[in-house]
Amino acid sequence: MTCQPAGDATPHPSETRVRPRTGRIPANPLTLSVMDKTTHFGYQQVPESEKAAKVAEVFHSVAAKYDVMNDLMSAGLHRLWKRFAVAQAGLRPGMRVLDVAGGTADLTRLFLKEVGNTGAVLLTDINFSMLREGRDRMLNEGRTPPAVQCDGERLPFPDNHFDCVSVAFGLRNMTRKDQALAEMHRVLKPGGRLLVLEFSKVWKPLEPAYDLYSFKLLPFMGKLVANDAGSYQYLAESIRMHPGQEELKAMMEAAGFARVQYHNLTAGIVALHRGFKL
Repeated sequence: MTCQPAGDATPHPSETRVRPRTGRIPANPLTLSVMDKTTHFGYQQVPESEKAAKVAEVFHSVAAKYDVMNDLMSAGLHRLWKRFAVAQAGLRPGMRVLDVAGGTADLTRLFLKEVGNTGAVLLTDINFSMLREGRDRMLNEGRTPPAVQCDGERLPFPDNHFDCVSVAFGLRNMTRKDQALAEMHRVLKPGGRLLVLEFSKVWKPLEPAYDLYSFKLLPFMGKLVANDAGSYQYLAESIRMHPGQEELKAMMEAAGFARVQYHNLTAGIVALHRGFKL
């Protein structure tokens, strides 16, 4: 996927699904096997080639109310989770940071304070509506860091380029998480670190109450505030389909990261994973 500056980005990027020929000409079995490959979109199974477009629909729908809903859903705790992630980054003035799936720029704004005028933070997101919200928010604050629309599974940046890569509440929505992690490893400098802040597996005694909150209250709030219950039903389902703490740690190690550790936040509702490229 081509990477585009936010101001020139196409609002609705999508992939064209290749269909086998019908009639007398038999379809290539290799093509069929690729076409038949599916992935989860919440609890639904969809062709891999269609997931990005479906996720895009969700975030186009909620972008304008995204920050308000985050405050409501987490009672403001998401701000503390993000500050904790930044504190674990170990950034210094002059460092270069890539914020993948950075959306409305919460982490980008915090990173900018850490790296100072001599450093750089690059905000990216695959979704134009979310990226525009983040870009406009920073412009309103008098900040002008670069904002780029691109796919986290195909990062258009050179090898060994960034001191830190972060992805907060974005990995869950990616189709090929292993490929995305490998790309983040590739663009990090040796000694650089990856931060993955994401919903995870909650402490088991809290599961019944958490399920009730997720599947009943979240869609209701989504309907009331964002006029979109379906997107928040998807949120609850996608959290359950995302790898748990140990599984994500193993995936990061398989992608080449070393010294991978995680911190459970708020009884495991969210986990912060950190790994290094050695």
